[in-house]
Amino acid sequence: MYTTHCWLSILEGCLLVALGIHILNASDLLISGTAGAGMILRQLTDLSFGAIFFLLNIPFYVLALRYMGTEFTVRTFCSISLLSIMTELMQRYLQLTVDPIFAAILGGLLIGFGLIILFRHHASLGGLNILAMYLERRFGIHPGRTTIVGDMFIAIAALWVFEPQQVAVSMVAFAVMSSVVGRYHKPPQWTREQGLGLAKA
Repeated sequence: MYTTHCWLSILEGCLLVALGIHILNASDLLISGTAGAGMILRQLTDLSFGAIFFLLNIPFYVLALRYMGTEFTVRTFCSISLLSIMTELMQRYLQLTVDPIFAAILGGLLIGFGLIILFRHHASLGGLNILAMYLERRFGIHPGRTTIVGDMFIAIAALWVFEPQQVAVSMVAFAVMSSVVGRYHKPPQWTREQGLGLAKA
């Protein structure tokens, strides 16, 4: 059901994630998940982070539409679009200078709580989030586990572009974000019921 409360919550979740990303960006730290891949690619192209993030998620809409349903796909598309726009606006109008360690902790917290809000309203930020929610519904695997494994691959790939110290501090943000998601995310009833249905199929 598309309610005002739902869309306001999605907007709030995207805002938290966008602010967390911006804080990490301001300290030259890596971002987790698909956003992390976008930050790596940003170093290799002339495209902005928002544009790369939006483009990276296009293939995942097929997976979302096929296995997660039209409603989830629409909410995810809107969330990705909102995040792309918000990060562009923050990069242009919000200038920050943040200590890297503090940025890693605060950025990880903001992204983690933002993702929880999106998960609880049947939405995601695409890419790894779509895969995490699919694995949760299909096999009961907690999203925090999928996220931290994906982040490990991102960190390894980042060593080709970023300094080892930047990657090491970024791992603090990854750990904080995964800890928040792991401790506070609880699959809603519709997720458990549909997950059981898929498992029996």
